[in-house]
Amino acid sequence: MKIVFVTQQIDAAHPTLGAAAAMVRALAARVDEIVVMAATAKPGDLPANARFRSYAAPTQALRGLRFETQLARELVRGRPDALVAHMSPVYAVLAAPVLRPLRVPVLLWFTQQRGGGHLGRAERVVDAIFSVDARSVPLSSGKVRAIGHGIDTSMFDCAERNGHEGIRLLSLGRYSEVKGHDVAIRALPAIRGATLTVRGEEATPADASVRARLAALVHELGLDGRVQLLDPVPRSEVPQVLADTDVLVNATHGSSADKVVFEALASCTPVVAASPIFDSLLPSELRFTDGDPAGLVSAIRAAVALPADERRRLRARVEAEHSVDHWADAVLSAL
Repeated sequence: MKIVFVTQQIDAAHPTLGAAAAMVRALAARVDEIVVMAATAKPGDLPANARFRSYAAPTQALRGLRFETQLARELVRGRPDALVAHMSPVYAVLAAPVLRPLRVPVLLWFTQQRGGGHLGRAERVVDAIFSVDARSVPLSSGKVRAIGHGIDTSMFDCAERNGHEGIRLLSLGRYSEVKGHDVAIRALPAIRGATLTVRGEEATPADASVRARLAALVHELGLDGRVQLLDPVPRSEVPQVLADTDVLVNATHGSSADKVVFEALASCTPVVAASPIFDSLLPSELRFTDGDPAGLVSAIRAAVALPADERRRLRARVEAEHSVDHWADAVLSAL
C-alpha cells in the first residue's frame, strides 16, 4: 500500500504544525510506502519508508503548479492507494482532477473554524473529510466523518504534581482574537494566588496587535506581576510545560477542537474549556460559557479539586479515542 500525504511542512518541533510528523509516522507504520508532499521537511522527522517531494515556491500560484507537477511525477512511479491532504483543502482540490479518473480516493483531514472557499470546493471532490467532531468542520456534509484527534500520546506522561504555592494557569495558542486569552486574564483577579502564563506565536501582524492589547489589559487590571505573555513553546517542550501546569485554560471562541486540550489531558493536567466540542469529553463542571470570566473562575476552582483518579480516567479516554494510532487506523479503514 502506498499513501500520499500532503501538508504544509514536516517539522516535529513546530509549535502548531508539528503534529503532522506524528501522523506521518503512524500512517507509515501501517503501509508499505508513504510519499510526503510539503514545502519543506526535516529529514530526521521522516520515517524510513517515506519519500519526500517538495512543492516549495515563492508564490501561491507557483506552489500549486509545482504541487501538480510533483504529483504527476509520482504517478509515473505507480498509482497510490489514496491521497490524504492535511489541513490544506486547496491541495485536495488540485489533486482531485488528476486522481479521481484513476479511482484514487482523495481524503481531507480538517479541524478549523474557518475554511474559506477552498473547503467548499474540496467538499465537492473529496471522498471523505475527517475531523475530530462533526462540529469542528465549518460546513454541513455527509462526507464529514468524526474520528477523534490524532495526538501522539507517547509524548505525555501522567506526571505527579509537586507541591508549590498558588495555582499555575496556562493559556496556550496563537496571539489571535479567537483564542480568548483576554477571558483568562479577566478571570485572574478573582482567583487568589493564581498566576497565568500565555504562550503563543505571532503568525500575522494582527497577532502582534492582539499581544499588545493583552499587555495593556494586564497593566490596566494591575496584574503585571501575575501574568506572563511569552513566545510559543517548542513542540519538544510542550510535555514539560503541561507537567508544570495546574490547570490549562482553553477559552477559544466557537466550536474549536484545540489539540492542546487533548495533550493536557494526556498529561493528567486538568483542563477548563469553552468549546461545545468538549461536551462529551469534559465533565460539565470543567466547562464554561464562551467569553464568561465568572464561569471560567468556577471551572478553574473545580479543576484544581479534580481527583487524581478522574484525571487518569480522562487520560485513558484520550488514549482510546484521540491517539494518533487511533487516527491512522480510522483513516486507513476508509479505504
